[in-house]
Amino acid sequence: MRNICFNLLIATLFLVTGCTAPQKEEKTTYKIASYNLRMDTERDSINAWPNRKEMVNSLIVYHDFDIMGTQEGFIHQLKDIAKIPYLDYVGAGRDDGKEAGEHSAIFYNSEKFEVLDKGDFWFSENPETPGLGWDATCCNRICSWAKFKDKAKDHVFYVFNSHFDHQGVKAREESGKLLVSKIEEIAKGEKVIITGDFNSTPDTEQIKLLQDNFNDAFKHSEEPPYGPVGTFNAFKWNSSFDSRIDYIFVSSDIKVLKYGVLTDSKENRYPSDHYPVVADVVLN
Repeated sequence: MRNICFNLLIATLFLVTGCTAPQKEEKTTYKIASYNLRMDTERDSINAWPNRKEMVNSLIVYHDFDIMGTQEGFIHQLKDIAKIPYLDYVGAGRDDGKEAGEHSAIFYNSEKFEVLDKGDFWFSENPETPGLGWDATCCNRICSWAKFKDKAKDHVFYVFNSHFDHQGVKAREESGKLLVSKIEEIAKGEKVIITGDFNSTPDTEQIKLLQDNFNDAFKHSEEPPYGPVGTFNAFKWNSSFDSRIDYIFVSSDIKVLKYGVLTDSKENRYPSDHYPVVADVVLN
């Protein structure tokens, strides 16, 4: 009886004084994705971009990504995705630093975030200008980055999105070193999210270097990883590729709640030759 009276007294005091019980701070979760869109080429026939762009957009809208690092997109592909009303993007073409060639563009929900700063660098001995790096023989490779602020919160964070070379072994190794160095130079200890198609399996020098400096979302997810380990499908239905070459990394001050590889399809066709890699993260 005494405990009941005491509890009633406390409740009455809260009502009279206008006090409320202390509330726990609500955590803000962001859905991060890395998605190689597959360049638009007629060689893909039924899987060429015009035949799957609506599949890509539907997937993005349904899963409601907050931030999405993309690879291989030409400017017209990016503009098709940007038709989603709330999406905008940053990132330059790898061939001229403007719109030519493939992009490593970062899409973001413009209703939630504003861009405080942005930039690009190339994976080469001269990272400030377009060009081939080390033993790469085919393509320029670019990293696009942006500094974001949540409009409703005080959260500020960087996103770096990359596409490493698919042929040059030394190019991939040196790209890993350059990426870590550039993140240190640009972000200066702020919260960082890294997305990309690294064309590298977890046993390679460059991925081990990234894992030494950042948390691999696959390994640090609080929930068990969802979906297949492999992130590439080559447009082959029920493919059995088990190589993990697409990644999301975060700085140690960001918590990874969930990680998954999405195998969404329609009529036995995939939206891209890579699966999107997704992580739910908490910055505070």
